[in-house]
Amino acid sequence: MNADGSNHEPDNEPTDATDPSDSTDAIDSTDSTDATDSSDVTDADIEHAAEAIRAGQAVVYPTETVYGLGADATDPAAVERVYELKDRPRDKPLSVAFGSVEAALSLVPASDRAARFARAFLPGPVTVVVDRGDALPGELTDGEPRVGIRVPDHGTARSLADAAGPITATSANRSGAGSVRRVEGLDSRVRDGAAAVLDGGETPGGESTVVDPDRGVIHRAGPLADEIREWLASEP
Repeated sequence: MNADGSNHEPDNEPTDATDPSDSTDAIDSTDSTDATDSSDVTDADIEHAAEAIRAGQAVVYPTETVYGLGADATDPAAVERVYELKDRPRDKPLSVAFGSVEAALSLVPASDRAARFARAFLPGPVTVVVDRGDALPGELTDGEPRVGIRVPDHGTARSLADAAGPITATSANRSGAGSVRRVEGLDSRVRDGAAAVLDGGETPGGESTVVDPDRGVIHRAGPLADEIREWLASEP
C-alpha cells in the first residue's frame, strides 16, 4: 500500500478463451531512424496486432520507454491473460494505454483537475491515476477504484491503441525481471505467448512518472518530474 492509502503500484514501464498463436509474428523495424517511433511498422502490421487483441490475445509493442504487453483492457479474461504471461501478482495493478487524451477522457470519469493535467502532459512518459469508473474491469486493479492511464509518446503504440481500443500498458517482462528494450530480450514465455510482436528496434528505456493529480501525489518520479511538481503546486 502506498503512503496515501492506495495500493496503486504500476508496472515498470501498457479471454474469449482463444489460445495465443503457437508462433509469434515478429515485425522488424530495427532500421527506424527515430528511437521513439517505429516508421517501418506498417499499418497492416498494426492492424494484424489489433485483430489479435480484439480476439482476446496479447501482443508486444514498443513505447517511448520500454516494450509493453498489450491486451484488450476492457476484457477481464484478456487482462487475466496478461497477468498469467507476466506471472504478475494480482494485487499489482495494470495501467491502460489509449491512442489519444480525448479517447482516455471519454472512457474514464476523470475529474476536471485530472483532465487538465492529462492534457498538459500527455502524450508523454507519464501515467495519470484517475477514477476507473465502470467501463474498465476491476481485474485491472484487483478491484481498487483507481487506475493509471497512459497516452504513449510513440506513434506505433498510439496507433495500436487507436485500432484496438484501450490496451494494457505494462512492461513486456516476467514479474521481477528487468524491462525489455529490444525484442531479443523478451522472455521466451512472453514471446511465445504473444500473438504478435511489433519490433520497433531498441527503445530509450526508463520508466514513466506516475502521478495522481487529484491527490497531488507523485507515486514514482521520472521524466518531467520537476515540471509536474510545479504544475501540482500551481494549479487549483
